[in-house]
Amino acid sequence: MMRLLLVLASVMLVACSKKEPLPEPVRPVLSILVQAFGEENLGRFAGNIQARYESNVGFRVPGRIASRSVDVGAEVEKGALLASLDPTDQQNQLRSAQGNLASIQAQFINAQATARRQQDLFDRGVGSQAQLDSAQTDLKTTQASLDQAQAALNQAKDQLNYVELRADHKAVVTAWNAEAGQVVTAGQQVVTLAQPDIKEAVIDLPDTLVDQLPRDVEFQVASQLNPDIATTATVREVEPQAESTTRTRRARLTLTDTPTAFRLGTAISVTLSSAIKPRVELPLTALQEVEGKTRVWVIDPQTQTVSPRDVSLVSRTDGSMVLAYGVKNGERVVTAGVNSLKPGQKVKVDEGSAQ
Repeated sequence: MMRLLLVLASVMLVACSKKEPLPEPVRPVLSILVQAFGEENLGRFAGNIQARYESNVGFRVPGRIASRSVDVGAEVEKGALLASLDPTDQQNQLRSAQGNLASIQAQFINAQATARRQQDLFDRGVGSQAQLDSAQTDLKTTQASLDQAQAALNQAKDQLNYVELRADHKAVVTAWNAEAGQVVTAGQQVVTLAQPDIKEAVIDLPDTLVDQLPRDVEFQVASQLNPDIATTATVREVEPQAESTTRTRRARLTLTDTPTAFRLGTAISVTLSSAIKPRVELPLTALQEVEGKTRVWVIDPQTQTVSPRDVSLVSRTDGSMVLAYGVKNGERVVTAGVNSLKPGQKVKVDEGSAQ
């Protein structure tokens, strides 16, 4: 009996020595209740007014720029002189072509006389067929050389005309890419001309926002200096690829009407206020970036546990971000301490959390 009591006592001691695992502590967190919006001003996008049609023009011959006749911002008519090259080389080529043509013209006159003389001798029966054939062949050869020399002279004249760069149409000079004294090659871009008749707004939009825009989206376009000068615009085209550093895509907007104050280069502010797919704005502290992915932590109201959720960003600022998808209206998202959370971890919503 004593032995049995000792065994029971030892079993109880061993059982008492084993510690129960402590439950994982419930972590208090700050959170926010998601409120999606479907029509919202997504901030202002800076841009400017540009001509729809622009052309980069240059000289058709190489040379050294001797002079520039207009400056940036100048309005020019069709045929107006923009710049000119030093014509020395082209003038020398023209003189050479003129001299060559004169020489061949003299040869052609001599070949004509020889051919007539041989024909006359052959007709009188005192000339041979071989001499006549040779004279006629020389005449044809000289005629071909004369045509070639005339073409070379015409080309030399054209080359001389090409030392003057003239406007092909009425335009505004928006940029110079070369200066007087600079040597340029044929076809090198020298000046940019914009046709002022048709203008459009040009802005850079976040890549993720562009993918979400409906086709009939409407923008509000206003002058930065005078916001009262405004109009509406629709998307004409968007660049297919985003800029590698800013992740933005250039958009060109067709203006509903063009106020007189919207001159080329005018700084504008563009806002989006058309109906769009529901989006969510959250504090930037709610965002967690892991292995190139962006996510937030959503609180389950039933179990009071958290789970990660992948999201897509439309835009971000210093303190907030706009999501395209990932969370729904009415869900609660953790807004602080997201880097120390684990899936399934129990949390306690702090009373000071945003509602």
